Amino acid sequence: MIAIIDYGEGNLGSVAKALKHVGCEVQITSSGAAVQAADGVVLPGVGAFDDCIKGLEQADLVEPIKQAITGGKPFLGICLGLQVLFAGSEEGNKAGLGVLPGRVVRFRHQLKIPQIGWNRITKVREAPHLEGVASGSWVYFVHSYYVEPEDESFIATTTQYGIEFCSAVWRDNLFACQFHPEKSQAVGLKILANFRRLVKGAS
Repeated sequence: MIAIIDYGEGNLGSVAKALKHVGCEVQITSSGAAVQAADGVVLPGVGAFDDCIKGLEQADLVEPIKQAITGGKPFLGICLGLQVLFAGSEEGNKAGLGVLPGRVVRFRHQLKIPQIGWNRITKVREAPHLEGVASGSWVYFVHSYYVEPEDESFIATTTQYGIEFCSAVWRDNLFACQFHPEKSQAVGLKILANFRRLVKGAS
């Protein structure tokens, strides 16, 4: 069972559909107990940083999420679900979850912001979630902010958009990406299938 966290916003339906397509049993939930009971956890994200943190706080999901990650449970963060793992963001005033050291910053260049559409990922590390995904693969982005990890050893992929930025991180049981696997067709489904395999292996 994979828990998809519902904090009041987010593209939950398409994430659930994509996970089901690769054979996952999913539960969309705002229950901390359900997160603790799940074999794997997905935190999707659409919207503003502060709204996401506020929603997680109101649902008492902050500690269950942190416990899932520190306890070794397979965890997948998507888009804003990557950004809130860091200490804070230029987008808002609330503190992030602080699971990973670093910050979230806004693009400062002349290209169109937000970045909306297809772009390539360059693999920096061979994360198990990226097994069978070639460096240079195209994935789908929608974002105005990106993460700057303090520890660059966590960076799994980078992408060029005016600058080279971190587009995915990997640390132990945690993988989180700025792009949307559920919108990235065959490449995204491969990443989700890899996540399913890791959940199955851990349970």
